[in-house]
Amino acid sequence: MRISKPPLRPVPAVAAAAALALSAAGPAAAAGISVSTTGSTVSVSTSACTQVNGQWGTASLLGSGQTSFSQGRQVALTGTASGQSAAWSNVGAGTYTVVVVCSDGSTAGTQAVVVSPVSSPTATPTASPTRGVMGGVGGGSTDYGTVTLVAGGALVGSGLLATAWYLRRRARPRHL
Repeated sequence: MRISKPPLRPVPAVAAAAALALSAAGPAAAAGISVSTTGSTVSVSTSACTQVNGQWGTASLLGSGQTSFSQGRQVALTGTASGQSAAWSNVGAGTYTVVVVCSDGSTAGTQAVVVSPVSSPTATPTASPTRGVMGGVGGGSTDYGTVTLVAGGALVGSGLLATAWYLRRRARPRHL
């Protein structure tokens, strides 16, 4: 009887790789900022800053080619001791870096964010009717006169007579 060793499963290796990736991303997540985008608005929130002289700190949105905090679009943090936030509106599509510096001079965190282009409607929507569909009797509401009605009746009658004659002729037995 031979005892074989079960083959190695990839699950532990995958779990170890995921843990390594999370630990590499850990300092950014543990830095204490959270960045989100909604359309052309970028928001950042943190709870890492303390209030000094009535101010929580400043957040800066750095575009491509901007390398220092002072070059970006700066917004003062607002909030309470449990959380502070800042937002930028009308941000164009592209990749940006958000940096939050607390009022005591410490950096709360840095995070990259991608703003997607805002899709605009291709056609202008038309207004829908306010009274609904104008249903009804259609052309039957127009008076066409006696001559038109008699001519129409004659056509319908002749069509019925022709149909009856054709069907009766087919119903006759054929003699050879």
